[in-house]
Amino acid sequence: MAHVQLVKVQKAFGDIQILRDIDLEIRDGEFMVFVGPSGSGKSTLLRTIAGLEDITGGTLSIGGKVVNDIPPAERGIAMVFQSYALYPHMNLYDNMAFGLKIAKVDKDEIHRLVHQAAKILNIDHLLDRKPKALSGGQRQRVAIGRAIVRKPEVFLFDEPLSNLDAALRVRMRYEFAKLHEDLKTTMIYVTHDQVEAMTLADRIVVLAAGRIEQVGSPLELYEHPDNLFVAGFIGSPKMNFLAATVVSADAHNALVQLETGAQIHCDVDAARAKAGDKVTLGIRPEHFEAAAAGQAGNVIATSVTFVESLGSTTHAYCDYPGVAETLVCELDGATRLKNGAALALAIPAARAYLFDADGQAFRRHVAEAQQEAA
Repeated sequence: MAHVQLVKVQKAFGDIQILRDIDLEIRDGEFMVFVGPSGSGKSTLLRTIAGLEDITGGTLSIGGKVVNDIPPAERGIAMVFQSYALYPHMNLYDNMAFGLKIAKVDKDEIHRLVHQAAKILNIDHLLDRKPKALSGGQRQRVAIGRAIVRKPEVFLFDEPLSNLDAALRVRMRYEFAKLHEDLKTTMIYVTHDQVEAMTLADRIVVLAAGRIEQVGSPLELYEHPDNLFVAGFIGSPKMNFLAATVVSADAHNALVQLETGAQIHCDVDAARAKAGDKVTLGIRPEHFEAAAAGQAGNVIATSVTFVESLGSTTHAYCDYPGVAETLVCELDGATRLKNGAALALAIPAARAYLFDADGQAFRRHVAEAQQEAA
């Protein structure tokens, strides 16, 4: 195993800056996931670690050794790409053994390593088949097996599941988690799918425009987003954002007023805010509650425009002034709603998020209390 450390790493293509002062430490044996929208720099960051892209500033170390000028083959890494890149004329055994043969590894050792990797990946019964006779998931396992036989210190995965159908992606997420548990090797995984990130990662790196927005465990990013970008990126459906104005604020609570005049209490440390400040109220779809009859505080009145019934849950899309996009709430699957129906939603103060005019979060007291209890 090996830890990976990046200090002020930069990458530019001519005048275009792709990575900006990346400071990051990936621990021995950690499963780290890079997420972000297209163009955020996540794949470029992975390729700089692999040595497929030269960095234009900063220091990159693997296992305590600076590797800025070391070629990919000597970095102790193995990379699995989005495309399987298998040799179509070779069977699985030869595909997995090819790199070892080039490195002139002993024939008996090659046999042992290939069969060991194939057993881990449950493809040992397929070694005589060629890639065209395999499913997409089986081909991806071969590509992973080709990496395993090299015994790398660090595995790098660049969106390895994006070519698979939805059901197979779910199955392969389990396979990746089990693989990490079995090998206990440092793994760095790039995806645009935040569900993959949340289910696989020990820690997640959220990137935007070549910068790290936040690093933390999946639950930490969900409960404690540092800013509007992270809050909107982590969670599905995404968090709702409503324009608001501060009525009163202190270190224990904030009272904000929405464009409709509704007033919402938020359990946040808003000591740096003052009356009249423009802020953004955040509420996750799953945190709305059905307002009780006659309930006045922390309630918004909406109108349903579209209903999405998913069996166990129902998503209601609603009109509400001051929302950047359509307001989404997640209700029990037994809920029956029609387009145009009035819907009163309660916002628990302990579940409300608040962001200042620069998009930075005010710390929520409830999340801190939950962490201490855990």
